[in-house]
Amino acid sequence: MEVAGACCHAGEERKVAVPIGNDAEVEPCVIAVDDSSVDRAIVTALLRRSKYRVTAVDSGKRALEILGSEPNVSMIITDYWMPEMTGYDLLKKVKESSKLKRIPVVIMSSENVPTRITRCLEEGAEDFLLKPVRPSDISRITTRMLLH
Repeated sequence: MEVAGACCHAGEERKVAVPIGNDAEVEPCVIAVDDSSVDRAIVTALLRRSKYRVTAVDSGKRALEILGSEPNVSMIITDYWMPEMTGYDLLKKVKESSKLKRIPVVIMSSENVPTRITRCLEEGAEDFLLKPVRPSDISRITTRMLLH
């Protein structure tokens, strides 16, 4: 059965296959957060190649707005260093929320700073990727995400 369902893209409707019965599942949606349009486009393309619906936004604040209205988010992948709200701050807000804490958060950064990586993982990040993000990185995190 095909039904019109809210896609993860803000304001866009798309047909989503929804099985009937107890095994109802909606196509996984990922929010990609990065203030760099180039990095956002790369991550979005890699995720879409892996058959994920992606909403790409340029700030943690925008990501929180989408999380408030999109019930089917399967993962958040966010840059660490962004203006207004860092990826670490976004991670903390997600993990402190009883409604959102189950969503895996992956942090990305072009800077290999061990203390930053450790702090993010201790706060609940699923993984920490060094940029440039590669197809193998996306494959690894999406495979792990399917096991949750």
